[in-house]
Parts: sequence; C-alpha cells; structure tokens
Amino acid sequence: QVQLVESGGGSVQAGGSLRLTCSASGRTFSSYAMGWFRQAPGTEREFVSSISWDGNRTYYEDSVNGRFTISRDNAKNTVYLQMNSLKPEDTGVYYCRADDPYRTTTWGQGTQVTVSS
Repeated sequence: QVQLVESGGGSVQAGGSLRLTCSASGRTFSSYAMGWFRQAPGTEREFVSSISWDGNRTYYEDSVNGRFTISRDNAKNTVYLQMNSLKPEDTGVYYCRADDPYRTTTWGQGTQVTVSS
C-alpha cells in the first residue's frame, strides 16, 4: 500500500502562489489515480483536483479551474499542485489522495495553506 507525505504549504498573501508536493512510497505509484482535497475549519473535505494514472486526464473544481494546475512525475513518485492567484477562500488543510485500480483509497496527513487578504 502506498504512503503519502504532503509538503509545500504555508502562508501567503492573496494573489500569491504556492506549489504543493505529494511524495509517495511504493513501487506501484504509476498505477494510482491521484487527487488533492482541502478542508477549511468547520467544513467538510472537498475535492480540488485529480489526475489519472498516466497524467493524460486532469479534473478541477470550478473555483480553482484556471488558477491551479495538477501534474505528476511517475519516475519520482510525486504529484504536484501549482496554485496561483490564491484567494483567502483557498485557505485550508490540503490533503493528497491515492486511489489504486481496486478502489482502495489512501490519504496523506495534510499540509496547511493560509491565504491572507
């Protein structure tokens, strides 16, 4: 089973950028669909973006479409989330998620993103 570690979170002002990284262990990373989710205080975890196992298909939540870019490097067992034009409403804990071909889901521990106005 894959293990996930997120990094790259921090505090930025509105309009700024951050790049989140999710590093995965395991030899079968390239077979996993990967995604990013976020959770603001007092709210449920919500979908942000996902990418297919081969990187050919990407999906975005409407509010981040055009500002965020998901990508992966299967040789490095890593998935990225480039976040530009950040807004205060992007604040939250960002979680990496892996889904294997058998629909087993694994979550990372999360990384905090804080955007101030």
